[in-house]
Amino acid sequence: MEFYLLIKLRGFINQKKMENKIKIIYWGTPNFSAEILKFLIETDYRPIAIITQVDKPAGRGSKLKSSEVKILAEKENIPYFQPEKLKNQDFLNQLKKIKPDLFIVASYGKIIPKEILEIPKLGVINIHPSLLPRWRGPSPIQSAILAGDKETGVSIMLLDEEMDHGPILESRKLKIESRITFKRLEEILIKESAKLLIEILPKWINGEIKPVPQNHEEAVYCKMIKKEDGRISWDESVDIIDRKICALNPWPGTYFEVCDKKFKVLDAEIAIFSNSAELWNTKKVGEFFCENKQLMVKCKDGILILKNIQPESKNTMDGYCFWCGYQQKLKN
Repeated sequence: MEFYLLIKLRGFINQKKMENKIKIIYWGTPNFSAEILKFLIETDYRPIAIITQVDKPAGRGSKLKSSEVKILAEKENIPYFQPEKLKNQDFLNQLKKIKPDLFIVASYGKIIPKEILEIPKLGVINIHPSLLPRWRGPSPIQSAILAGDKETGVSIMLLDEEMDHGPILESRKLKIESRITFKRLEEILIKESAKLLIEILPKWINGEIKPVPQNHEEAVYCKMIKKEDGRISWDESVDIIDRKICALNPWPGTYFEVCDKKFKVLDAEIAIFSNSAELWNTKKVGEFFCENKQLMVKCKDGILILKNIQPESKNTMDGYCFWCGYQQKLKN
């Protein structure tokens, strides 16, 4: 992630360039949080400590893997905590002993209890990649793509005991490009989140922002993404399948099954050509076929071109190569 343009925004933090006397603890876990932290470290508001989730098993060997935020904390020599339970009394005592002024939270991954929220005198700021109250919850970026939303954004809010429920300090609206991928949209929202955070931090610290309550009647919630959410059903709308491929790669990945084997779809596009209607009328839903060295499949209301596929435990191949090697299985 390139942050050199963002660093120019340091003037927003404090035009008098006062030394940082605010004790900030940063809470976060995945890449989204780590990338924002990278920028915050370069400002006058470098966190004095970091809180991230415990190491978790990952990969085939189920080896313990550190969070992206922990890896960055170690690189930058910032003290960090990894509490298994947030209500652990020793952990609470450590936080109180530090006497932090402000918590900044970005995709930490757990609900923070009231006793902890009351510790910092300037409260708890949360960065959320959606236009709240739309897409409260753990997967706002994927959900915006899956729903076909035309716009999304960043909301910076005060955290309370409920999920993404607190009053808004500031928000920024963004258009969603056609067929944008999760990775690309996340990159855009990370950059906008960092910009907005740096703009509002001095204003909040100086008491210049009045929080605005959310309209809770308009709240829309998103769920935790699971591996099975990536399964493709060809009897769905071709637009829905296409959005799923954009939203759920690289994780959990989208896939279809043939002869009890999983095949990941890494890239695809909706077929738009003169004879697509004729082709569609002659095929059954879920039928694979090849035209002009392009692998296609009939969906509920259109044809999808499968451009890159990865067979289970094998390397990625383009659609035509996949068709040549798996034609008989696809026809069964």
